[in-house]
Amino acid sequence: MIRGATALVTALAAAASVHAADAPSTDSAVGPPPIEDYGKLPGMQSVTLSPSGQRFAYVAVANGVRRIVIVGPDGKVSDTIGVGAAKVEALSWAGDDHLLINTSKTFNLDHDTLRSKSELGAVTVVNVNTKKAFGVFQQGDQERVAPFVAGEFGAAQINGHWYGFFGAYSYDTAHTLELLDELDVYRVDLDTGRFEMAFHGDFNSVGWLVSPQGVVDAGVYYNSATGQWTVKASQRQSAVIASGHSSFDYPHVLGYGRARDVVLLAQTAEHGQTFEEVPLAGGAAKPAPEADGLEGAMIDPATRLWIGGSRDGDQQEAVLFDPAMHAKLAGARKAFDGYISHLASYSSDFNRLIVETDGGDDSGTYWLVDIAKHSADPIGVNYPSVVPSFVGPIKMIDYKAADGTDLHGVLTLPPGRDPKNLPLVVMPHGGPEARDYLRFDYWAQAFAARGYAVFQPNFRGSSGYSRALLEAGYGQWGRKMQTDISDGAAELVRQGIADPKRECIVGWSYGGYAAQAGVTVQHGLYRCAVSMAGVADLGMMLNYERDRAGSESQTTRYWKRFMGVSSDWTDAQVRDVSPLKLAAGADAPLLLIHGDQDVVVPIEQSQAMERALRSAGKPVEFVTLPGADHWLLEEDARVAMLKASVAFVMKYDPPDPAPATVAAR
Repeated sequence: MIRGATALVTALAAAASVHAADAPSTDSAVGPPPIEDYGKLPGMQSVTLSPSGQRFAYVAVANGVRRIVIVGPDGKVSDTIGVGAAKVEALSWAGDDHLLINTSKTFNLDHDTLRSKSELGAVTVVNVNTKKAFGVFQQGDQERVAPFVAGEFGAAQINGHWYGFFGAYSYDTAHTLELLDELDVYRVDLDTGRFEMAFHGDFNSVGWLVSPQGVVDAGVYYNSATGQWTVKASQRQSAVIASGHSSFDYPHVLGYGRARDVVLLAQTAEHGQTFEEVPLAGGAAKPAPEADGLEGAMIDPATRLWIGGSRDGDQQEAVLFDPAMHAKLAGARKAFDGYISHLASYSSDFNRLIVETDGGDDSGTYWLVDIAKHSADPIGVNYPSVVPSFVGPIKMIDYKAADGTDLHGVLTLPPGRDPKNLPLVVMPHGGPEARDYLRFDYWAQAFAARGYAVFQPNFRGSSGYSRALLEAGYGQWGRKMQTDISDGAAELVRQGIADPKRECIVGWSYGGYAAQAGVTVQHGLYRCAVSMAGVADLGMMLNYERDRAGSESQTTRYWKRFMGVSSDWTDAQVRDVSPLKLAAGADAPLLLIHGDQDVVVPIEQSQAMERALRSAGKPVEFVTLPGADHWLLEEDARVAMLKASVAFVMKYDPPDPAPATVAAR
């Protein structure tokens, strides 16, 4: 038994003290934490172990400011690095001495491959011993490649020296922005920043597989116009070792298989994701029955061999092929009985793990698990001022759609209240090819702390269940996908949990579309609606994607498939499910929130919807988030969104007063 299993609550309190100095005081006798405490970025993000497990790094956030924290073999902080306003998306390691910081930035471009406004990546490399740092493709001959990173394909130690392999678009001629439409892979010296081409791609290149020895072994190629894909062995004169056709989903090379001479290929098939091991020398692909039911692959950070995957479900569960390694993981899980645990990072030998827990009364805690020492030590928390007494309980709800389809959703209840006849916030997820899990959700918890039940339905079209349920969503925007959402709310009413006269719908991205549709396509259900970065006009959205990616692109075909329009679509095919076209019939107040740097759903969608509602004399409010992207990666924007959405719902659908039992906790 790992130490900490019998004293988890005490350890959580100790973990909360890690960031206590940055947290505002919370008096549970007065009420729940301020909205800002839920809207703040998590105090710890991207906690990542080095391959040996001797070091780890993470993004620490305090008062909206991000810093990279590096912890050495002695368990003490060895360095902190300020990253300014950079949006840090991930951390990774090249060996134990080089930390790679992945960031993104919104650019305005005018190029055939990178049209209009785009979110592009950058990588900063830090030598944790010398403290020297540089930006990839920011050193040396900058006239050769565009100054952003178009993919990260691993690192290799060659003759004792570390190199990283990154995708880039090369310039056609010096001193111009005439980029070739070809994704190449470059080898970058991780100490000097100097780079050289490792393998030249072509117009269809989408990814590369690089060995731990620095050899580009395979490339993936996809013709977006024809749907033809190939996997080629780079060291065999680009011999084709696998090929096929897909209008929407090309396969991904995730790493090597369970042996060094095969490539791990992941494809989306009829009944979910499938994995095949394709010999680099050529020959038939080998199916991997051990991976049946797995949705993701786990790759050894040192060897890049396939060691396991994740089994999807209400709680994602890691599965390892090696029985001894899986036993280590199973033993670690026992330390967190009663809580939801997630494997965040692991060393190559699986002797040290980073585990994140939430659920129960835990708003999110990171632990360093040392298998040899039989210890699990808290290293930090996500929301230090959201104390256990104000974490709402979460559970899964099973229900049936009107046509009998079996569906599920996540219910978050207000802490300390009798779950009877509660005001309800219905919160459909984005995507729509996504799903909600049993996890602490800051938006849902902010509402729950103020007395609302929050329901997050996994409607048809959601991922993480069966392929059949996903494909059942094709063509169902505003139709069965929409009624699946309200059918879930009706089930909560049937169970006596929700008050049918006090329901609002709140959503983000596709969920924002569903919120708008809840008061325009549907009627008589909701007292108010909040749309964050939502689609208002499906035809306008298709035109936007066509202009950005081309009329025959994979992206455009994807949206047509989900929206249910033909190749020669007309506006009439989507008019009856476009909230903008139905604004005159809106039957409840609507709040629109949108970032002006959104490259996924342009702000023009919400601007047009606001004009249509005002012209029709309908109650509408509009909040613009200056400088905000689609994902609200900046704390100010996230807090502003949360404050506006909660205030709007409380205005039109006020909750019951807090019971005395909550104030006394």
